[in-house]
Amino acid sequence: MLTGDSKEVAKGVAQELGIDDYFAEVLPDDKYKYVKQLQEKGNVVLMVGDGINDAPALTQADTGIAIGAGTDLAVEAGDVVLVRSNPLDAVRLIVLSKKVYRKMIENLIWALGYNTVAIPAAAGAFAAWGFFLRPEIGAFVMSLSTVIVVANAVTLKRLNLDKI
Repeated sequence: MLTGDSKEVAKGVAQELGIDDYFAEVLPDDKYKYVKQLQEKGNVVLMVGDGINDAPALTQADTGIAIGAGTDLAVEAGDVVLVRSNPLDAVRLIVLSKKVYRKMIENLIWALGYNTVAIPAAAGAFAAWGFFLRPEIGAFVMSLSTVIVVANAVTLKRLNLDKI
């Protein structure tokens, strides 16, 4: 955590959020430098900010999260804009992004597996073994594949991020 607040305030917030490493009393110009130093050490940096002084660090960070209630410059500098001023929304965003990525991989595997078998079958590649896929059946199965991918993606709506 990187903040311009006092060490006491930073320590309390870091403990409440479960953050081990924090830097307090950081001047606005130094936020960018801290982010760059952390990246040079091989760290992936996620920066959350709401003010003009956060904009350079938001831009430098691997992912910049701007608080929507902040300044327009911070909102423009961020990769993602949170509409509420709740720091836990950044955690929810990370959880959601991991779940979405997993669904993308699942759907990619399903579609790739289906197309690897169904397209050659529709083209008659398995005719030598007596397997023929009629065009109307191929079209139906293709539509069914799309429905399965969409249904799998829709399961994300059941995700309850308020419990985080």
